[in-house]
Amino acid sequence: MDKRDELLLPALEALLVPLARLCVAHGLAHAPVEELLKRAFVRAARDARQATGASGARDVSQVATATGLSRREVARLSGELPPLPAQRPSPAGRLYAHWMTHPDCAGPDGQPGPLPRSGPAPSFDSIAQAITRHVHPRSLLDEMLRLGLVRLSDDGQTVHFEPDRVSPTQDDAQMFGFLGANVGDHLAAATDNVVHRDRRHFEQAIYADELSEQSAAAIGDLARAQWTRLRAELIPELERLIAADQAAGRPGTHRARLGVFTYHEPESEPDDDPLPQP
Repeated sequence: MDKRDELLLPALEALLVPLARLCVAHGLAHAPVEELLKRAFVRAARDARQATGASGARDVSQVATATGLSRREVARLSGELPPLPAQRPSPAGRLYAHWMTHPDCAGPDGQPGPLPRSGPAPSFDSIAQAITRHVHPRSLLDEMLRLGLVRLSDDGQTVHFEPDRVSPTQDDAQMFGFLGANVGDHLAAATDNVVHRDRRHFEQAIYADELSEQSAAAIGDLARAQWTRLRAELIPELERLIAADQAAGRPGTHRARLGVFTYHEPESEPDDDPLPQP
């Protein structure tokens, strides 16, 4: 084991412990997770070979050598590699984001205001049709009502925006989807930077310690306020970039994700004698 591997293993453990906590909390044993890890190794090894243009009859042997798995395991897993799920924003999420930041949808206080259900722009139906032509506005409204992103007036003619409901907490499919997509892309950005020894992806964080419990909790409020301002600037700019690409006929072959997160926990007790003994 070389020096880089010795440095990598503690970092891997720090990544795996939260995942193990998630599995234990949901009663998921290690066996299916171990199978996923093997499959991920085979996928990564194949991706690495394809990136160099390698292919051919010795593929199974080469992947087995790269992963430490047996040839039989590699052959079995290779036949069970489904395509990774496409990560695309849902029409409901896109409409919610547009409504949240577009000036035409704002009320007198500058916050997202209620919209008439139908009629000329700005109305819910007009925005829905501008977001997608593949989903009927009524179906889109039903989905947003199910997720708690909006609510209807008593007469059913006005749609009200529900703030701070980007991550519905009662929908497991949405919650697990956000977990895989957001953390997956964050981890992909960080590992790309390490593997390629460059800063091709922006990935930064601020760390603070010696905080009281009250101050640690206040950081969440600070981040939410900063995120609200950042989101209001970013979403219209992203929409402008997409519209410019479409107008110029540039192929839409790339995707991007921008995010902010906070985390706090009690500090572990310091060692009485942190210095190593001779």
